[in-house]
Amino acid sequence: MEISIQPIVTEKANKIAESLNRYTFRVSPEATKPQIKALVEELYGVKVTKVNTMIVRRKRKQRWTKGGLIKGATSLWKKALVSVAEGEAIDFYSNI
Repeated sequence: MEISIQPIVTEKANKIAESLNRYTFRVSPEATKPQIKALVEELYGVKVTKVNTMIVRRKRKQRWTKGGLIKGATSLWKKALVSVAEGEAIDFYSNI
């Protein structure tokens, strides 16, 4: 099974990364903590000490259009907070 991982780069995520040395990623919903740890260590070359995950539930959305009311929902996704060993860091901007 192939799992996908994308860094979340927001003001809140950057503040957590600077103060607590924890990085935020959007991962596949079926990904497990050991898989996430192994993938982050392989991709970024850092020592991961802890992985916390959370399921971000779907949000219901609706809007009025000419054709009437359109209802829908955002998709379900999983967020991973990855703690990195003291003295190590992940640079998301190195390949831009």
